[in-house]
Amino acid sequence: MPANPPRPVDRRDLVETAITAAGLAPRGWIVATADDRLPPLADGRTARAVVLLGRLGRQGWSDFAAAPEYRDRRPDPLDRWTRRVVGALAADLGGRALFPFDGPPWWPFQAWGYRAEPLTRSPLGLAIHPDFGLWHAFRGAIAFADDVGAIVAPEAVAGPCESCGSRPCLTTCPVDAFTATGYDIGRCLAHLESPLGALCRTDGCRARDACPVGRGRRYGDEEIRFLMRAFRAAHSKDMR
Repeated sequence: MPANPPRPVDRRDLVETAITAAGLAPRGWIVATADDRLPPLADGRTARAVVLLGRLGRQGWSDFAAAPEYRDRRPDPLDRWTRRVVGALAADLGGRALFPFDGPPWWPFQAWGYRAEPLTRSPLGLAIHPDFGLWHAFRGAIAFADDVGAIVAPEAVAGPCESCGSRPCLTTCPVDAFTATGYDIGRCLAHLESPLGALCRTDGCRARDACPVGRGRRYGDEEIRFLMRAFRAAHSKDMR
């Protein structure tokens, strides 16, 4: 009597445990399609599944803050730390690392996020998480050619913004950089670099902070200041 064929091994728990141990949060899985235009893995095989990695609330900040990249005073410390950590994870797990800051091509992390988690679009244009609100981020992804088990798309949910009558995120910015029609980054940057922008520089985006969803998951003060410095540095050329 022939033996039953071996069942595919569900590797997701192993992968997610490794991601958490590295100081990042697993942010869900998607089935890779031809439309994603993913590159082949190192051995030439085609990607079949992708796991997203990132931040959820304050989880993992201490890992980055203790890393040499955070303290070496060189540019882009978070991107360099992410590249090192996610690159090592991908090598250990037999996948290919992908990054939102590494292009072109620019991988569609926001679109992938909507496929991987029950995210919805906020009035600020940012993806909002039902539990963590706007206090989350995608830092990378790992593509796999192996079967990692069944991947189920998240159920469609009503976003928290639908029941938010006052929408304070649209009325709190001191220079009205956010409106129902979009985000005026030039106005935001000009305010940040002015004397009147001191509070935003130290305490973070007022509009993001005004969202009541996930308020208890807000990033810590040190992280807020770091991210504001990184945002200003990344867009400083827009002010020239």
